[in-house]
Amino acid sequence: MKSLLIIRHAKSSWDLKTLNDFDRSLNERGHRDAPIMAERLLAKNVAIDLFVSSTANRALTTAIYFAEAYNKTENDILKIDELYHAIPDVFYKTIATISNSVDSVAIFSHNPGITEFVNELTPTKIDDMPTCGIFGIKINTNSWTDFSKAKKEFWFFDYPKA
Repeated sequence: MKSLLIIRHAKSSWDLKTLNDFDRSLNERGHRDAPIMAERLLAKNVAIDLFVSSTANRALTTAIYFAEAYNKTENDILKIDELYHAIPDVFYKTIATISNSVDSVAIFSHNPGITEFVNELTPTKIDDMPTCGIFGIKINTNSWTDFSKAKKEFWFFDYPKA
């Protein structure tokens, strides 16, 4: 049995209108919510063996907050450029490359692709993945290469309430 956490980046800033979308940082709320959500996972004893993130600033910063809560550093995060505004197929391909020695993975990415992806996984559907939202599933497999066809079950959904 494997577990997967799909996490949308925390709330980002729109203060600098000339800043490239890829480089946008978290706003004050994002910097507050990311560590709180990471602590919620720890309080539920949710293990994370591998952190995987889009290389966009706001997603990577969110991943760093989670990694630090788990006593890891930015160097422990697998950074995947293609997760920036990824379509569901990119998530599947990324997951298929994960080592089978890893049991629990957290992937940090962006909308709209992240909402599309989570809605393909189980009968549990969400309208729009909120910022810093976490969608957790359990996968009945021992091999990440079998992820796409393996039986998946909804585990939990949590997000910061404003």
